[in-house]
Amino acid sequence: MKSTSGFDQPVREFLAYLRVEAGLAAATLSAYTSDLAGMVQFLDDQGIHSPGDVDPRHLAEYVQFLHRERGLQPSSIARHLSTMRMFFRFLEGLGRVELNPTAPLSTPTRWKRLPGVLTPRQMKSLLEAADEGSGRLWRRDRAMLELMYAAGLRASEVAGLQLDGYDEQIAVLRVLGKGNKERLVPIGDPARMSVNAYLSELRTVLTRFDDGRDEGRLLLSNTGRPLERVAVWQIVRRLATRAGIQDAHPHMLRHSFATHMLVGGADLRVVQELLGHEDIATTQIYTHVDHSRLREVVQAHHPRP
Repeated sequence: MKSTSGFDQPVREFLAYLRVEAGLAAATLSAYTSDLAGMVQFLDDQGIHSPGDVDPRHLAEYVQFLHRERGLQPSSIARHLSTMRMFFRFLEGLGRVELNPTAPLSTPTRWKRLPGVLTPRQMKSLLEAADEGSGRLWRRDRAMLELMYAAGLRASEVAGLQLDGYDEQIAVLRVLGKGNKERLVPIGDPARMSVNAYLSELRTVLTRFDDGRDEGRLLLSNTGRPLERVAVWQIVRRLATRAGIQDAHPHMLRHSFATHMLVGGADLRVVQELLGHEDIATTQIYTHVDHSRLREVVQAHHPRP
């Protein structure tokens, strides 16, 4: 690996320790080597050329660099931190550094990444992007988007909807969520009408083969087979691009559903049930989005606002 002179020998010794003493596999050693190379390069750019000159502030800045500049997920950053901790503990044990500079750093295993949320106007644009000009299957695409937004569905959940799990009369979906747990979710008129239009105008055409290939699913592909999860991602991205929305993905519709419900005054427990969350703490991540709403509630109901 490319390194500055002050780090060359310590890094070589550490990697040799991992290979000989710890018996790590080649792929794991490669990951450690890559992580250390990134850290050393960053420190070198900051004028830090020796392990003994590294302090917690330098490593904290590196963690921020990984997050902001490289866009790494918390799980990946946690791996980098693990590598740094092992490296500096190794050097501390050899007396090469007096204090381990990674000691004060917290692992981002509990970092809460705030979800990306579309505004109601953006959501409307996305839904309307599925029209006659967007392709022959636009009725299906529009129904899919409407259901995801109306019921807060994951990509796997909307793809897995069964035809007999849609009750048109009471406008309710039977959704199979994580852990094969079922929940009933009501939908509004826009979603209901969109699904009905798809069923009457397109699904009957897609099931022309009449050989059971649809497996009883609600949403079908061009060949009459169940719509796959990966296809849901592709459809959302394609229509988002058509609507002029950047970096959209299926889960963003779920985030938008939860956020818009809470902003509209829905009870957190109700949203928890609609989303199928076991722990309300998972649902609480959406309460960050509109502090003005919280302020309005306090001013309206507290005896001394």
